[in-house]
Amino acid sequence: MRKFTVGRVWGIPIRIDLSLVIFLPVLAWLFGSGAQIDAYAAIVNDLSPNAYAVSVLKAGANPWIVGVLGAVGLFVGVGVHELGHAYVGRRYGVETEAITLWLLGGLASLQSIPRDPRQEFNIAVAGPITSVVVAAVCYAALYAIPSSLPVAGFVVGWLAVTNALLAGFNLLPAFPMDGGRVFRAFLARSRPYGVATRIAARVGIGFAVLFAVVGILAFSPLFLLLAWFLYSAANGESRSVLLDDLLEGLSVGDVLGETRTIDAGESVQSFADRVIDERRTDFAVTRNGAVVGVVSLDALRRVREVERDAFRVEEVMRTDLPTVSVDADAFEALATLHDRDAGAAFVEDGGAVVGVVTSADYASVLQSRGALAPVAAG
Repeated sequence: MRKFTVGRVWGIPIRIDLSLVIFLPVLAWLFGSGAQIDAYAAIVNDLSPNAYAVSVLKAGANPWIVGVLGAVGLFVGVGVHELGHAYVGRRYGVETEAITLWLLGGLASLQSIPRDPRQEFNIAVAGPITSVVVAAVCYAALYAIPSSLPVAGFVVGWLAVTNALLAGFNLLPAFPMDGGRVFRAFLARSRPYGVATRIAARVGIGFAVLFAVVGILAFSPLFLLLAWFLYSAANGESRSVLLDDLLEGLSVGDVLGETRTIDAGESVQSFADRVIDERRTDFAVTRNGAVVGVVSLDALRRVREVERDAFRVEEVMRTDLPTVSVDADAFEALATLHDRDAGAAFVEDGGAVVGVVTSADYASVLQSRGALAPVAAG
């Protein structure tokens, strides 16, 4: 979905996903509709030195003020939670690319997760600890808010409760939530990182199934959405770690296969013939000996067969591909291809493009290293 950057903290972009823009009014309505006020009034009154009458909180426009302030305050707390991760990550030299607030909470996009169990534990637990601190600040604020401001007092008390609940919920060992990362860090103390990730991912998938069952029984779309997120994220993280392990120690130059080239002035039909003859789907496009683009099967799909002789390769080639150094880490370069939704990247050496690395090159290397992995492990 589309994201909007609303500010920066420590240079980190704070982004709001469109799903949150849509969900916030719904959350404000749910919280301000009265049922939530009834449910939390007794808890907040037990915490606060002042007693807030439910009849006053539900009078006039007060419910909607409570709803808006509560909804916004909740996601401010989520953002501070993610900043806790970012702060500790920075202490270990791990920068945060962005913090995104969305329908299910927040995501701090760290450049990498340290494989040192102690560092991962500290980064993961920093979020819940930050939420506990926010809850404590809100609780202390209750003693500073006069009884003449019942709406403000109730919202601050509600935020104290919800931030404490947020901390506790995030500590569930449902990978890749914070508790799941803490669990992986614990496992990684005595196991290879990949094995620890697979175990934590299986536990995370177990929680996803549990949340799905709860969502179905309770008719809760949010629990179903959370189940889908946990399932897909756990599988994705497990695959990512496996790829990282298989590509460990390799540079882009090690992955780069033989770069087949075709002249920019050749016809699309000539390209189609070479695809069949050479059994290769991607070719670097050259002009006067220099690589200027990449042409792939997608080009054939965009040109009707009867028109292939009339179109030149340069008219259908891609030039908007990322550029990676021949010495760059192979896994990081693969992540770049994924992030840019590109099946290939220009490979640069000494300021000049020397070839094109493709998804097929990676597949070939992963296949061979994956086949050798059991032998090496034994």
